[in-house]
Parts: sequence; C-alpha cells; structure tokens
Amino acid sequence: MSPSPAASHPPIDSLYGKIVTVLGGSGFVGRHLAQELLGRGARVRIASRQPRKAFSIRPLGNLGQVQFVSVDVTRPDALARVLAGSDAVVNLVGAFAGNLDALQGKGAGAIAAAARSAGVAAFVHVSAIGADAGSEVAYARSKAVGEEAVRAAFPEATIVRPALMFGPDDRFITMFAELVARLPALPVFAPQAKLQPVFVDDVADAIGKALTDPAAHGGKTYELAGPEVITMLELNRRIAEAQCRSRSFAELPDSVSGLIASATGWLPGAPISSDQFKLLKAGSVATGTLPGFAELGVTPRPLGLFLDRWMVRFRKHGRFGTKHAA
Repeated sequence: MSPSPAASHPPIDSLYGKIVTVLGGSGFVGRHLAQELLGRGARVRIASRQPRKAFSIRPLGNLGQVQFVSVDVTRPDALARVLAGSDAVVNLVGAFAGNLDALQGKGAGAIAAAARSAGVAAFVHVSAIGADAGSEVAYARSKAVGEEAVRAAFPEATIVRPALMFGPDDRFITMFAELVARLPALPVFAPQAKLQPVFVDDVADAIGKALTDPAAHGGKTYELAGPEVITMLELNRRIAEAQCRSRSFAELPDSVSGLIASATGWLPGAPISSDQFKLLKAGSVATGTLPGFAELGVTPRPLGLFLDRWMVRFRKHGRFGTKHAA
C-alpha cells in the first residue's frame, strides 16, 4: 500500500522560514532556544550586546539560517533596526545588576512597544518565577514591572515565568558540582529553601510552542517549573551522590548566611550576594495559580534524568573511575 500524501509529506512547522529575533540571545537560555527554533525551521536572529558569545550555534543551522546582530536594547533606534522584518520576537534580556529598570523593567515595555511597531505577530517575554512588585530585591521588583509594561505595550504577548533553570552548560548546577568535587565539606546557604528546577530545553520547547500559536497562547502568563520540588540541601546531596563522593554538608542558619552574603557579596567571586541569598531563601517554586507546561503541550523532565551523566566529568578519574551504580 502506498503511503498517503499526509504520511509522505509531514506538516511543516508554522515557524518554518519565519524570522524569529531573540533579544539577549547570546546567553545560556538563548543558545538552547536557538537550537529549538532552528529545529523548527525558523530563521533565527540573535541580537545582544555581544553576539559573538553565541557563535557556537552556527553549525546548528543551515546556510543563511542564523544571523548575529549587535544591539543596545536601551536605544529605540537600535531596537527598531534589529526588529525590522521580524515575524516573531523573544525577549530574554535580563540582569542581576546595573540599571535593572532600563533592562528588564520599563525597558521590557519599550521592547514590546518596538515589537508591536515592527508588526511582529508573536511576542514572548521571559520573566521569572518570583517576580514581585512588592519584593525588597530589585531583581524581583523589576521583573514584575517588566511584565506589567509588556502587557500594557503588547497585550497579546505571551509571558513565561521559568523557575531556576538547569542544563549541562548552566552556571548553577555546574558551580555546585565544582565545589563538591574540590571540597570535603561544604556550607549550604538556605538549606531548606525549596526549588523546582526546570530543564532549559523544556523551557525552550515551551517558548517554541507559544510562538507557533499566538492566537492560543497570546495574552497569557505561564509558570514553567520542573516536575519535582527539592531543597538546596537535597540538591547538594544529589550532586555528591552522582559524583560518587562522600561529602559533609553544614546547614548554615539564615542569620549566618545573611551575614556572610552582606559582608562578602560585593567581592568578585563571592559565593553569594545579599540579594541572591534573599531570592534563594524565598525559593523558586510555581504558585500553581497560573497555567504551566501542560497547557503548552510540554512534559517537563526531572533533574535526575540527567544528573548522573552530567556528573561523570566531575568524578575521580572521570570516565575511567569506579562505575556508578544505577
């Protein structure tokens, strides 16, 4: 029996051939999102202050499928130029220091307004779980201001709030992995803080889904959190176990953690800043009051699915060490 026309010609993704501009796309999330979008056949424009940091994604696309553009998102003229011709835009711009309002507060609204002026059909703004206009931490406050500004400028925008993201090239799991590999005993800040870590590729998949169907997902806010809630202490223990290492963990009281963060957080290479400690203590867990992965048709994967494989390079003698029991 000959295959049906539908079977021999699978449906083409709605992003195929479309120009998707990713602002702030040279960072951790941007690299993974670019791979997702390229896989959907989109033409991807990576726009950031230092686009060369994303040059590693060049081999993932076909000839002419990836473009790198330098842009200062705080300049309206620069934004207009980089968004011209875009079919869809994803805003990943964010920071923990500097002029946060200009970057991820009111600045996010300016980006959304520029996208609307450019005639963009789909706009996804990446915020964060914990965005809170009443927070004492500037990062969380500016994220909340940014959401409000985006909604005012581009009502049909999709806003996603990821929890703490992990991946093989992140700077969170990897940081603890390096410490566990080097030190026989480690202090744990906010040991009972609750996290709901989410795989960065699942977030990228969710953003891709939102872009493909703005009619269904536009105007909505999604919380993107992983399938399990763990504590900071449990996270450290899991990392040590995956490295086949026996480690001691000292649970620091909040008073001690706060003092260390306040006294040393401003130093280069400090373990944690005062604001970071406050955010960590508040946790990174979905409220459950907003739609999530399920409504976007994505099944999030747990950290445990990857941790053993990623920790091989941190084990004693690496791949030639004692085999880790499953």
